[in-house]
Amino acid sequence: MITPDLDRIDIQILEALQHDGRATNQALGERVHLSASQVSRRVQRLEEAGLIDRCVTLLRANRVGLTVTAFTRVTLERHGESQNDAFDRAVRLMPEVLECYSVTGPYDYQLRIVSADLESFAQFMMHRLMRLPGVRGVESSVVLQEIKRTTELPLSHVHPTHA
Repeated sequence: MITPDLDRIDIQILEALQHDGRATNQALGERVHLSASQVSRRVQRLEEAGLIDRCVTLLRANRVGLTVTAFTRVTLERHGESQNDAFDRAVRLMPEVLECYSVTGPYDYQLRIVSADLESFAQFMMHRLMRLPGVRGVESSVVLQEIKRTTELPLSHVHPTHA
């Protein structure tokens, strides 16, 4: 998929949608000084180009009873395509794992995990994650306090490709 040239208006539309995914084309148009139909065409082009992944409602985990967030680093016994693929597939099926990244450094993966409480987190770790074939070790850090949480990319650092 080819990324389209982004102008200043495209970037402003993306910034606005990151802040409020429910914004109407009319509201976006007022913000960027275009008609709702022009905004609609631009948003459709940005979606088709893959710049907009999906629109979601973000929930506060602690407000729905998921009070523990942990960052877990995983090391595999061996490195190889089949070992990594098996781990990747297994983690994708675990709803407690919100994010999983293959990383550089002393660990192979970094995961963000949510759980109802410390007991359920411990159960998940001992009976599910650590029992995955090929897992050599895990190390977790439990979040004590959320300082910053955002899903908004810093688009102010993106330079328009044309005026």
